[in-house]
Amino acid sequence: MSGAARAADGMAGKSIGHAAQMDAIYAVQRHIYDLTRKYYLLGRDRLISELDVPAGGHVLELGCGTARNIVLASKRYPTAHFYGLDISAEMLKSAAKKALDQGFATRISLACADATNFDAPALFGRETFDRVFCSYTLSMIPGWEQALEQACLHLAPGGKVHVVDFGEQDALPHWFARMLRAWLARFHVEPRAALFDVAEQLAIRHELELDRQTLYRDYARSVVLRKSA
Repeated sequence: MSGAARAADGMAGKSIGHAAQMDAIYAVQRHIYDLTRKYYLLGRDRLISELDVPAGGHVLELGCGTARNIVLASKRYPTAHFYGLDISAEMLKSAAKKALDQGFATRISLACADATNFDAPALFGRETFDRVFCSYTLSMIPGWEQALEQACLHLAPGGKVHVVDFGEQDALPHWFARMLRAWLARFHVEPRAALFDVAEQLAIRHELELDRQTLYRDYARSVVLRKSA
């Protein structure tokens, strides 16, 4: 077996292992996920409001979970088309039901795939998207840097990547940061301290404009990468 083939097999093994881990966590939790997460996944609705999707645009969410975000975005941008992928087949059961119950089954396409390595044309019939976003997913993805790179690679001209995720809580009390990190670790969530640095490297490599912000005293961090038209 060649080195490339061994590397591919290794990546596939990691992907399968991560998928199994996520399914084990969310087989039950998916039923209460949206109710419990709304209190501490701050900035999600802000991200949706700032997507500014063009009329008839195409929007991809990496790590769509229960489809909470793309359902809300479908309401806000009624002419847009939405696509969501997630590595957890269990989460996608809730996502498909939510899209159907909310009347968006014809405007939302869902697929089970690894955000670090996916075939968009095979999954969704298109290569690029006007907007790609990641909402509190990079902190759960092994190899999250590759997921963010995939987001950049799938941008249409004039498109934007939007990210919101946990920050380092540097401006918050130390006891709070310790408690939060301990709680997040129970769900295999790890704030990505290098998010801004990786985004800057991607902006240089792919010739993108970069905006970055800390939110809520660095409870969360926001990144926007823009591709020229």
